[in-house]
Amino acid sequence: MSLPPSVPPVSPSDSLPHSQSKSSADSPSPSPIVTAINIYPIKSCRGISVQSAELTPWGLQWDRQWMIVTPEGEFITQRTLPELALIEPVITAESLYLMAPGQRDFQVPLQQSDPGKSMQVTVWGDRCQAIDQGDAVAAWFSRALGTPARLVRIGTGYDRPVDAKYDRGTTAQVSFADSYPLLLISEASLEDLNQRLDEPLPMNRFRPNLVVSGCSAYAEDEWQQIQIADVLLDVVKPCTRCIITTTDQETTDRGKEPLATLSTYRRWKNGVIFGQNLIHRSRGTLAVGNAVQILS
Repeated sequence: MSLPPSVPPVSPSDSLPHSQSKSSADSPSPSPIVTAINIYPIKSCRGISVQSAELTPWGLQWDRQWMIVTPEGEFITQRTLPELALIEPVITAESLYLMAPGQRDFQVPLQQSDPGKSMQVTVWGDRCQAIDQGDAVAAWFSRALGTPARLVRIGTGYDRPVDAKYDRGTTAQVSFADSYPLLLISEASLEDLNQRLDEPLPMNRFRPNLVVSGCSAYAEDEWQQIQIADVLLDVVKPCTRCIITTTDQETTDRGKEPLATLSTYRRWKNGVIFGQNLIHRSRGTLAVGNAVQILS
């Protein structure tokens, strides 16, 4: 992926809401540090906290490499099935290990002699090729979710470029994530939001890949390009938040927050925003403790 001559600034029409922190709007920002890295092997299922992760062409290794779909290939998320939050995947040396309430644990080999049938699937209108993982795991998910479902994996021929409006002149690709390879949120932004709520919410409501500390609330809104370790990352678009953020990831209970409060001060275009989407310009390894250099 080549670096264009210059990184275009956010246009006036894309201007973000100026969200002053309730506690320290004018305080200086120390150098940010990566404090957490999360991967979500199966789209919309429970995440895994890791100390480091390699970058693949689509994002962090193992992140959204699998997805649950209808028998017709349409993607399924917590938006319609909040019970997905209770499905816990674990990556072992040899398998994708699955756990869910009321179900026996199940293992899907990472390497299979018969990789499975190719299947066309749909993610937010994008049609792409995936590999069906077989009838046995499909039956497991169908029982766990109470609806017909199949598990698919990114395979040969998978091609899903990010929105050209935000690709910064790259050929960036994305996995089964909604739109972009990486999502970053600062601890300070969550702290500021929680000061506005009657009851604080954990970071897992927002499902970020990268969490950083050492900056002011919503500082990430102003970043255009950053470097972590040897990896250049473009900060390309705010993350518009959906009903999943109102879903308790431990119980699947839903409420009005944080969307009700975010709508009072974080409106942008046709939604409310929290966190920033990133695309990476090179491969490399990101680790907890890495410094975040703000290049522009």
